[in-house]
Amino acid sequence: MKPSPEPTSPVWHTLPVETVISQLASAPSGLTGAEAARRLIEFGPNELQGVRHVSPWTILFEQFKNVLIIILLVATILSAFLGHGIEAIAITIIVLFAVLLGFVQEYRAERAIEALRQMAAPTATALREGQEVEIPARDLVPGDVVMLRAGDKIPADARVIESINLQIEEAALTGESVPVEKQTAPLAELESALGDRKSMAYAGTAATYGRGRAIVVATGMKTEFGKIAQMLQTVESGKTLLQENLDKVGHTLARATLVVVAIIVAFGLLRGQPFVEMLVFGIALAVAVVPEALPAVVTISLAIGVQRMVKRHALVRRLPAVETLGRTSVICSDKTGTLTKDEMTVRKIFVADQLLDVSGTGYEPHGQFTRDGVVVEPFAAMKSLLEAGALASDARLVNDGSGNRWDIKGDPTEGALIVAAAKAGLDKGTIDQQFPRVNEIPFTSETKRMTTLHTRSQGTVAYSKGAPEIILDSCSRRLTEDGDTVLDAASREKILETARQMASEALRVLAVASKSDATLSSAEQDMTFLGLVGMIDPPRPEAKAAIQVCEQAGIRAVMITGDHPLTAQAVARELGLLKDGRVITGAELELLSEAEFEREAENIEVYARVSPAHKLRVVTALQKKGHIVAMTGDGVNDAPALKKADIGVAMGITGTDVTKEAAAMTLTDDNFASIVAAVEEGRGIFGNIKKYLMYLLSSNIGEIMLMAGATLLGLPLPLSAVQILYVNLATDGLPALTLSVDPPEPDLMQRKPREARVGIFTRPIIILMVVGGLWSALINLGLFTWARSTGRSDAEAMTMTFVSLVLIQFFKAYNFRSDRHSVLNQPFVNKWLNRAIVWELLLLILIIYVPFLQAPFGTFSMSLGDWAVIVGLAFTVSPVLELTKWIERRGWLGKVG
Repeated sequence: MKPSPEPTSPVWHTLPVETVISQLASAPSGLTGAEAARRLIEFGPNELQGVRHVSPWTILFEQFKNVLIIILLVATILSAFLGHGIEAIAITIIVLFAVLLGFVQEYRAERAIEALRQMAAPTATALREGQEVEIPARDLVPGDVVMLRAGDKIPADARVIESINLQIEEAALTGESVPVEKQTAPLAELESALGDRKSMAYAGTAATYGRGRAIVVATGMKTEFGKIAQMLQTVESGKTLLQENLDKVGHTLARATLVVVAIIVAFGLLRGQPFVEMLVFGIALAVAVVPEALPAVVTISLAIGVQRMVKRHALVRRLPAVETLGRTSVICSDKTGTLTKDEMTVRKIFVADQLLDVSGTGYEPHGQFTRDGVVVEPFAAMKSLLEAGALASDARLVNDGSGNRWDIKGDPTEGALIVAAAKAGLDKGTIDQQFPRVNEIPFTSETKRMTTLHTRSQGTVAYSKGAPEIILDSCSRRLTEDGDTVLDAASREKILETARQMASEALRVLAVASKSDATLSSAEQDMTFLGLVGMIDPPRPEAKAAIQVCEQAGIRAVMITGDHPLTAQAVARELGLLKDGRVITGAELELLSEAEFEREAENIEVYARVSPAHKLRVVTALQKKGHIVAMTGDGVNDAPALKKADIGVAMGITGTDVTKEAAAMTLTDDNFASIVAAVEEGRGIFGNIKKYLMYLLSSNIGEIMLMAGATLLGLPLPLSAVQILYVNLATDGLPALTLSVDPPEPDLMQRKPREARVGIFTRPIIILMVVGGLWSALINLGLFTWARSTGRSDAEAMTMTFVSLVLIQFFKAYNFRSDRHSVLNQPFVNKWLNRAIVWELLLLILIIYVPFLQAPFGTFSMSLGDWAVIVGLAFTVSPVLELTKWIERRGWLGKVG
């Protein structure tokens, strides 16, 4: 086999096609499967360098970086040497369980993020042994021949070996937004700039027009794009605003807690308690109460939440975006493909002076033609119109193999013409073979038309499609049921009036014409007008429902489109998006000063005929009004607006790599409803983090107040080091974690968005946490004092206090499922919480009654009377918290968090 040149070699664009194929030891028909597999091993997968993976061992060792944990283990070992062996073993086991729990949480979170990195890889169409096959782009190797069509992303660096009007958008690589027309001829300049290498196609760019073939010369990190691009699937996890706030809260609480712990230990020593015993107790209390893991827990909750979002077709690449999603107040959405199906569908045709309706939606090739509700069978003039439209199109109708799902490869407008022809029994593949294309005049924004020339029995025939006024200007005759006739002024005006009428119904109107005995120079002169085709991209039914959800949630939906104002207005009204607001065009927007636009921005619901540059102005104006803005985009030029937006949303199907890199979130189905679903998930994740933190901090407040209160009152310590550590493990463990997966509250999407400056710890939330902690401390202090006064030993009183503290925190877990709604509102809907409480209760009973566990935990068997007293007292925390929430709902404590 001939050795390949170095993949990064600059010479490929200078070599003739035959030389390139020869040097790569390939063929125009592509590689064999066996050879491709061999080269895949030799060159490696066609993907950018992966991110560093975190090993499970690293995650495990991270758990021991907590200084308090290390000090506690050292003190425990010291305690064991001094004769407290059973207690030392119990503390060690509890600490190791806590470490294991932290490891499992973080390992699952890492796995969740890794799953996001492995999201659906792009595919490529390659020739293998002469057959077109769709393969994962990562499996491409040097020497593979790939098919390039309009809309395809270029999967690897390749030398163009066939170009039929092939144009490639290379802005992602070169910054040049104008598509480059490709050629097969070699270039003379050896060191020409990338943008000038017209015989090359580069990874990371996209075909925008025409079609062609290219042979792969470099893959993966050897590509030009590989040198500069970040990996598309990277999930960035910078610190969120919430994590930064919790860092501060955690440090403040830690300092305050350590001061209290030091005082408690000092008082114990003054009362003559053994030094090692007080040291172990003090450190155990600090470990249990200091909330050093708060930011880590938030990261884990966010990461697992992101994984849930993937199931709802939203891939979040930056964890801070999850937090911001919950505060989104405006969603600026593209129309095509996001609010609509992006499946252009022919609704009406005008042919032989007849206006016909066409049934069916999307790309499924089934439907009927009707006039005034009566089915019309395809007739000659209709077939001529639809056949011409299909022949003058490059798109292809494809099936997924099951016969159920149809799709289009190529331009959606051309796809609509091909589907309409199929409804009349005209198959695109068949007529292409019968009447092969021999030449074409490509569509340009200046000519607003496309013309193709085909060989037929009567000679070369030209077919043209484009804007009605443009096509009519080149026509001198028109087709009727009786054949073609002269196109007079009256007929011309009637056709234009019909086109205007169709356009007023938000239909995109194309005219189609033909010319017999055509040459390339005369093809667009003296043509015969065949008819008009009116099509529309139908709104997504789920988008309409999602917009209603937005209204209830206080989120404003805004449409931004490059389409005609009439079309945008009609679709917006059908979706319920346009009510009392304005429709403004890009040209009108240009005339507004910044101050005028900022005043009007709140009232504009539809932006039509806008460019990507206008999106940046829209985002800026809305942000200045205090809104949290989500902005969608798919083109390269959308990237600045997506970066400026609080939440940039890229399209996973139609979006370019550049927009996906700029965006915080990518929609895997390009669906507006998925944005709303992501906002709902964002609110739910934030709500669950709030529940977790309320419960955790309230429990910690109760524990530290209990120990501080006993010390100040001159009482013995109501809990041992083992008991306090177990309470921390039992309540901060499973029950707390289950709150992070609590079902969302039913009115979650009926609340106004959270204001940007409002965090978790609002005044009502703080009051609720303090009330819960204070009541817990009072109940347990009272119980401990009462138990000692009834003649029970300190150990028995400690056992009752220990059980009471655990039960109080179990009751609080249900109360803190909402900071505003009653605990009686679906109290047991969280099945994970129910199971966790049952499991922890079983463990608690074992600790109380199993003899070999009583010694390390310092517990005694309790009577039914003891249980009745404890359960009765513990339950009182629930009505106290409910009363606090009732007062909050009336606004007496400030705005509910």
